[in-house]
Amino acid sequence: MTRGGRPRDGRVDAAIATAARELLAELGYAQVTVDAVAARAGVGKAAIYRRHSTKQEMIFAALVHDLELSGTPDAGSLRADLAALTREIVASLSGPPAGLVPGLLADVHADPALAARFVSTFVGAERACVSEVLDRAVARGELAHRPDAAVTHALLLGPIFAWLFLLLEDPARLPTLATAVAVATANALLADQP
Repeated sequence: MTRGGRPRDGRVDAAIATAARELLAELGYAQVTVDAVAARAGVGKAAIYRRHSTKQEMIFAALVHDLELSGTPDAGSLRADLAALTREIVASLSGPPAGLVPGLLADVHADPALAARFVSTFVGAERACVSEVLDRAVARGELAHRPDAAVTHALLLGPIFAWLFLLLEDPARLPTLATAVAVATANALLADQP
């Protein structure tokens, strides 16, 4: 079944996303409103509400949906693949303005529909990359069996999330942390093999 009406204008989508990103950087998460984004984008609020049912969905689309991962290139080994994937996780979590990710996640977890969308897009894209890395390691003979992708994902993501949002450590030290996380995860996965 096809939807009636005019097709969506990609220029409007881009204007909304750009306006949301700019206002988030200028005002912070709590202060951004649909009205402000509409004014900055030069569109009516109805244009935003045709695309996003809530402010959180609009911000999610501007910051998270555009971060769809295209897959981790084959770096030749499990260790190198995990290092590349960990760098992608660091980039996705450290890119948005400070304070935005915790505020967005709090709102995401308060709304079951938004939480489901978050899991199906952002978490799903990262999990697919983790699965791809693990499948390649099995195909290369580095791993005898495929480890649990959800556990591996948590091993990679957890320390980076904690560093940025719980421990409030220096973001400039993230490259060192990313390397340590990738090495520790690879060592754990390789040690768990028969």
